[in-house]
Amino acid sequence: MADPIKIRASIKEGEGDLRILITHPMENGQRKDANGQTIAPHFIHTLAIAVNGKSVIDASLGPGISRNPLFAFRLADVKTGDKVTVSWADNRGERRSDEALFA
Repeated sequence: MADPIKIRASIKEGEGDLRILITHPMENGQRKDANGQTIAPHFIHTLAIAVNGKSVIDASLGPGISRNPLFAFRLADVKTGDKVTVSWADNRGERRSDEALFA
């Protein structure tokens, strides 16, 4: 099971400030290990964000994103107590979904 998604959801200047840190190796398939063997690709390919069950972001990602990616978004029309759900899936079939409340 993948590590929990770290979600910071706050209200700033009347907008939702959302920061997401995902622990993931994000291997692009081009690096080599100490023995010269190519490291197999392993990267997040979908990221979905919903607020109170309503989809607000559906992103397709690729191998060009760094290890343990950090994403930041500003969202309109969110209030204190609204629930944000963050989900991802990678090219090896691993998935994770976590929730937080805007404060």
